[in-house]
Amino acid sequence: MLAAVAAMLVACGGGGGRPTFGDNEYPVVTVGTSNADMQTTYPATIKGVQDVEIRPKVQGFLTQINVKEGQTVGAGQVLFVIDNETYQAQVRQAQASVNTAQQQVNTAQLTYENTKQLHESKVVGDYELQTSQNTFESAKAGLAQAKAALASAKEMLSFCYVKSPASGVVGTLPFKKGALVSGSNALTTVSNISSMEVYFSVTEKDAMLISQNGLNSFPAVKLQLADGSIYGHEGKVTKMSGVIDASTGSVQIIATFPNPEKLLKSGGAGTIIIPRINTGAIIIPQASVSEVQNKKFVYLLGKDNKVTYTEIKVDPQDDGKNFIVTEGLKAGDKYVTNGITKLNDGMEIVPITPERYQQKIDEQAKAMTAGDIVSSMKK
Repeated sequence: MLAAVAAMLVACGGGGGRPTFGDNEYPVVTVGTSNADMQTTYPATIKGVQDVEIRPKVQGFLTQINVKEGQTVGAGQVLFVIDNETYQAQVRQAQASVNTAQQQVNTAQLTYENTKQLHESKVVGDYELQTSQNTFESAKAGLAQAKAALASAKEMLSFCYVKSPASGVVGTLPFKKGALVSGSNALTTVSNISSMEVYFSVTEKDAMLISQNGLNSFPAVKLQLADGSIYGHEGKVTKMSGVIDASTGSVQIIATFPNPEKLLKSGGAGTIIIPRINTGAIIIPQASVSEVQNKKFVYLLGKDNKVTYTEIKVDPQDDGKNFIVTEGLKAGDKYVTNGITKLNDGMEIVPITPERYQQKIDEQAKAMTAGDIVSSMKK
């Protein structure tokens, strides 16, 4: 019971009031400095190192879908097959043209060689020889043209077999077998998720500091997932955009995270956590601070034991218990830690140590009657 009453009195001292000691005593401490582990967070988007949209180069009906969503595929693996009867016919036609052109070349070559012999025997003149040679050269050109047409037809046929350009994981499959598709349709996305790139943006000021120090000096970063958990592998900042977004005044940064368990998915969201150490930080309990219209104040003790209502500024990141003061306090200043709601600017107090303050709370708790305890609980 005494412990509960003492805890209640301490709570009163930090928030709605202070214990009644019969005097004007308030606990006061001297501002010191220490190292503070801090962190900055940024909303982030997760993407695969390589996200490739798979689009067909020819139009036709899907005849085969050889993969499933989430399947791991290798580079060059056939993912889809498009109806290719027309393209196979074009290949056969082109091959026939090549065969015909080859026969024409063979005939023209025989004619040319025979004409050369006759020309050497002075049976035919120069005109006949030149004509035969021109026919031979024209036949060879026709053969080359036919072979080019065959190569083009084979390439068009190969486009009917849609292959993965890279190793990765297959995304969604929006089209079913039998659907008519063309180059304007993305059949799926193949994402290389062996490692993931996490995109986040920082202010122009922070980007300048990063540029001055270099990306190699950037600490390892953590990733908080959508469910609030912290990803098991740390990431490293590897890239920073050289362009400032004019609409937001921010600069995009990319951190790379390993993904051996394939836990991270391309397109996901999270929060980047950047740790930082603040040396020489001034840390004070939040219970010692009053807030008025989004401004924070403490009561500083002057040499005449009068308190001054003083505004301070704190780091936006805190642990829920303490503030890191950035302006308004310096080492050596003295401030009141408890009972601040009973103070007024310029009020004279009797400063005591927090230990003595706690001792007096314990003494008062022991001296309280049952009626006093019930009355205190009602308050």
